[in-house]
Amino acid sequence: MGTAISLDLADDLPAGTLHALAEETFGWLREVDARFSTYREDSEVCRVDRGELRPAEASADLRAVLARCADLWRETDGAFDAYATGRLDPSGYVKGWSAQVASDRLVAAGAPNHCLNAGGDVRVRGHSATGTPWRIGIRHPWDPTATCLVLAGTDLAVATAGNYERGHHVIDPHRGVPARGLRSVTVVGADLGVADAYATAAMAMGEAGIGWLDRLPAPWQHAVITDNARLLHSRTLPRGD
Repeated sequence: MGTAISLDLADDLPAGTLHALAEETFGWLREVDARFSTYREDSEVCRVDRGELRPAEASADLRAVLARCADLWRETDGAFDAYATGRLDPSGYVKGWSAQVASDRLVAAGAPNHCLNAGGDVRVRGHSATGTPWRIGIRHPWDPTATCLVLAGTDLAVATAGNYERGHHVIDPHRGVPARGLRSVTVVGADLGVADAYATAAMAMGEAGIGWLDRLPAPWQHAVITDNARLLHSRTLPRGD
């Protein structure tokens, strides 16, 4: 998916079992990349975008993702738009969704204590190997060697959207131009796919996204850093610093 992915399995299981679980997890993520990549010409997403594959004839996973993206478009008043760039690109949901599916599978397989980090979209369950809650650092948007916040918890989905690596790449679909006003948006909840989409939507809204995030019901929480370096966050954000 064009990003680094790491997995920390903290359960006291045989080494062979842990190895097999890791292989299954990365196998699933490679499958997602092959199907949803916007860079591979033979991916389902690219074939649908070119009109070579009808959505109704696509895989069950792709059909489910497109349906959820349509729901998210409505939930965000069009701010989350899989066609914002002018072509089909559901990446703003897929990365978080695929990591959430992988985490759910690990729990079902008997590994309820783990941390999966897909390029800054993090799903933690249970406890770390030390028996303590997981700690998740949120990258400082102007200093890649530092964190601006540290979160802690035993069941958190944490998604961050920002323009500090790829510039202003999130498009405001209503105006068709790169969104400005927010440097970084972190959304915390129970589902990483939705958290990923909500973070992307808030970035696309610019500063109006702050008010939109404030109106999200529990359990959603957030932290926002504006282009002029203001840090704003939910009062109940599970901070670990």
